[in-house]
Amino acid sequence: MNLLAIDFLETIYNKEKETSLSGKWIRFKDIKDLFKKYEAAFQISELGTSEKGTPIYTLKIGSGEKKLLLWSQMHGNESTGTKALFDLFNCLLLSKQSEINTILESCTLLFVPMLNPDGAEVYTRVNGNNIDLNRDAIDRKAKESKLLRALLEEFNPQFCFNLHDQRTIFNVENTKNPATISFLAPSEEETRALTKGRKETMNVIVAMNTMLQEVIPNHVGRYTDAFYPTATGDNFQKLGFNTILIESGHYPDDYIREVSRKFTFYAIFQGLYHIAKTDNFTSYKAYFKIPNNDKVFYDVIHRYSDSKNDLGYQFRDEIIENKLVSKLVKIEETSLKGKFGHREIVFEH
Repeated sequence: MNLLAIDFLETIYNKEKETSLSGKWIRFKDIKDLFKKYEAAFQISELGTSEKGTPIYTLKIGSGEKKLLLWSQMHGNESTGTKALFDLFNCLLLSKQSEINTILESCTLLFVPMLNPDGAEVYTRVNGNNIDLNRDAIDRKAKESKLLRALLEEFNPQFCFNLHDQRTIFNVENTKNPATISFLAPSEEETRALTKGRKETMNVIVAMNTMLQEVIPNHVGRYTDAFYPTATGDNFQKLGFNTILIESGHYPDDYIREVSRKFTFYAIFQGLYHIAKTDNFTSYKAYFKIPNNDKVFYDVIHRYSDSKNDLGYQFRDEIIENKLVSKLVKIEETSLKGKFGHREIVFEH
C-alpha cells in the first residue's frame, strides 16, 4: 500500500490551500475568476451550461494512461469537496513535489468542480428545475445529468470520485465520534455482489482510510451500500466505471466544514497517489473493517432531570437577505435514549 506521510499532507495543504474559498455557501461567482490562474497548466473547457445558463467547467491535467474523473457539488449545498478540489488544483499547479509528478505522469485527471451551479447559487440540493441530479442517472431529465454522462462515456475513466457532504447526524458506529469522512463503494444491483469493479473501488478506499486513521482515528465511517436504482454512483459502477463516493461530514465545532475540508483534501490526494502507484487493485477485504455510519447525533440536546422531556434540535440552513443562516429547529421524537448532542445543555430542576 502506497501511503502519503501526514506531515507531507499537512505541509502542502497549509502552503497551497485556496484561501479565497471558505464557509459552506460556495457559488459559481466564488470560483469563476479562479480558473484564470490554472490556464497555464490545465486544459480548461466549458462542458456546457446549467438549466439556467451558468457555465459548467472542466479542468484537465496529467499525461498518464490511468484516467480519473472527479466531480463535486452535484448537490448545490454540498461544497466541501469543491473547496478541497481547488486546494488540490493549487498543488497540481504550483508544487514541485515528487508525489505530484508521480500522479501527473501516471494519470490523466479530469475535474468538474461544480456540476450544479444553479443549486449552488441558492444553496439547494436540487438543480434549477428541482431535480436531484444524484437520482437522475436513469432518466437524465436534467441538462447537468446529460453532460456528466456524456463526459463519462467520452473520457472512459478507470476511477471516478463522487464528492458529497453528509449531515451532522452521522456518527461512526459504536462510538460517540462524528463521521468526519465516510466512504462507499456503491453496489451495482440489489444483492450488493462483490464484483471485480467494486473490489477495485474498495481497494482505493482502504488506502484512503488507512491514511486517515493516522490523523483522525475512529472518525471515518462506511456509508450504506444499499442499492439505489437511480443513483449516479450505483449506475456508473454498474456501467463498469469504478466510482468512489466520499462524504465529507462533521468534525467537532466545525460547522463551516473547514476541518473536514482538509481531511477531504487528504483523502482525495491519497486516493490519486494510490491509484498512480498501484497496478493491482485486488486487495479489498479491509474495506469491511471500516465501521458503518450510524445516526445518533443532534446538533443540540436540551437535557432535563426527567429524561422524557429531553428535546433535540438540528440546524437548518437558509439563505436570508443574501446570507447563509443556520436556524435551530426542534425535532419531534418520542425518545432521545441513545442519542447525543454535539452540544448538550442540562437544565436542573
